[in-house]
Amino acid sequence: MVYRAHILNISQKLVLSKLPIAKEAAFDSHADEHDARCHPETRVALRQEIITWAEDPQRECIFWLNGMAGTGKSTISRTIAQSFAEKGDLGASFFFKRGERDRGNAARLFTTIAADLVAKVPALAAHVQAAIDTDPAVTSKALKEQFEKLILQPLGKLEGVPSKRIVLVIDALDECERDDDIRAIIYLLSRAKTLKSVRLRAFVTSRPELPIRLGFHAIKGRYQDIVLHEMPKLVIEHDIIAFLKDELTKIRNEYNSSVADDRQLLYDWPGQTNTKTLVDMAIPLFIFAATVCRFIKERRCGGPDQQLAKILKYQTRSQRSKLDATYLPILEQQVVGLTISEKQDVMNDFRTVVGSIVLLAEPLPASLLAALVGVPKAVVDARLDLLHSVFSVPSDSRSPVRLFHLSFRDFLVDPDKRDNHPFWVDEKATHERIAARCLELLSGSGHLRKDICNLAMSGIARPDVDLAVIESALPADIRYACLYWVYHVEQSGARMTDSHPAYHFLQHYLLHWLEALGLLGKISESITMIKSLQALSSVSHADAISNIC
Repeated sequence: MVYRAHILNISQKLVLSKLPIAKEAAFDSHADEHDARCHPETRVALRQEIITWAEDPQRECIFWLNGMAGTGKSTISRTIAQSFAEKGDLGASFFFKRGERDRGNAARLFTTIAADLVAKVPALAAHVQAAIDTDPAVTSKALKEQFEKLILQPLGKLEGVPSKRIVLVIDALDECERDDDIRAIIYLLSRAKTLKSVRLRAFVTSRPELPIRLGFHAIKGRYQDIVLHEMPKLVIEHDIIAFLKDELTKIRNEYNSSVADDRQLLYDWPGQTNTKTLVDMAIPLFIFAATVCRFIKERRCGGPDQQLAKILKYQTRSQRSKLDATYLPILEQQVVGLTISEKQDVMNDFRTVVGSIVLLAEPLPASLLAALVGVPKAVVDARLDLLHSVFSVPSDSRSPVRLFHLSFRDFLVDPDKRDNHPFWVDEKATHERIAARCLELLSGSGHLRKDICNLAMSGIARPDVDLAVIESALPADIRYACLYWVYHVEQSGARMTDSHPAYHFLQHYLLHWLEALGLLGKISESITMIKSLQALSSVSHADAISNIC
């Protein structure tokens, strides 16, 4: 028996080495380990309903929890995933996240899920290995091929475990880039109903956006759902009250333990009236409650009482204005007390720094962001100093700056706000600026050249090149520019002509860029990048790009 377990372990490791995964996509990844879970007194009935659904063999195989931005879907997902993990029922979790490339699209969704399943169900390893042996390219094929050959068919071949329950948790499906992929994922997950060997369940959360609604309409009768923002107001109110009371008590106690007696907050701070006002402002958005608590806790602009007063100025009944009430008090700290010319300078830096952070293809540390956008790190630090309520800003200089919630990005780039507030970020112009900066870095740094790593020999395999050598020859900002300049050109909506900087870059640096992609293990992605550039070109310029490439 010991020998068999050892063989299975080796088999698992072999299969896992062949499955490309999206790093940090799991609910318990290090990057997101401090993200919130449900307060014990909140979402009680809802969480029990989800558990009951998963345990009942007669229920549908998909549970769709949908709700508008900021209603707490991801917090529920993390809590539910943790609960299933503790029961031994969690097969895999995948948390989509726009702005993080491997988590912002479906390319590695099913391979990541397959890897998690192999790690948790040793008997699957042989079946997944057989699928890869039969078709070594299956991990990069269409989603249908990946799902059927790496997940559905291997699970169907399991024997002796007819009662086994496996739950998948897929969060923020709306943040998957391609609408067609979203619909395909929904349809493929519904096929779990065909399995007899195991009971495969999928808990899915998303905003109720059109591609997702269409996807679920296509499998009508094969899922159950709950609309989070349509739950009874009394239930939502109870949950937000429980959360706010707990968080505000922590803030009061932490503050009082760190200041002199004459600065202490009253034992019942902030009082029933202020708490009730915050609850009314929040409903149904948990993101409001979470964000304002982080803001009130911040010491950079005054104590909790002063911070609370800034929030209370934004009382409103409008749903759209709830995001104003969430984010404008925080943003206005950027310019308070400044002259008109000073405000203009700060706003320019804000759009350069914060506008770039929310639109990056993957998050970067502050120092690398500074190098990428071409400003001193002190400027980045200054803009982020007052934004710890909306960004996770690590003290470790090597860790990336991350958004707490996508609604902040949505708030900044909302085209309807262009004339309504000075913090509006022009999405296409920002992408264009980042793309131009990427091309400047690649063209002028001297890093892109023949034999980038000074190997002095041709034909050496990429795995044989020391990773430290590659990272030294291609620093992190250059790696980002290599991987994502095409993405930013594409998102800018620019038309490719022979006067575009990208055209000149390809003329002079194409082979060196391809060599860099090869060293980074991304040469296969160059084909998609070139096709993206061609799609942005007129017929004549597309031919010109083809001739260059």
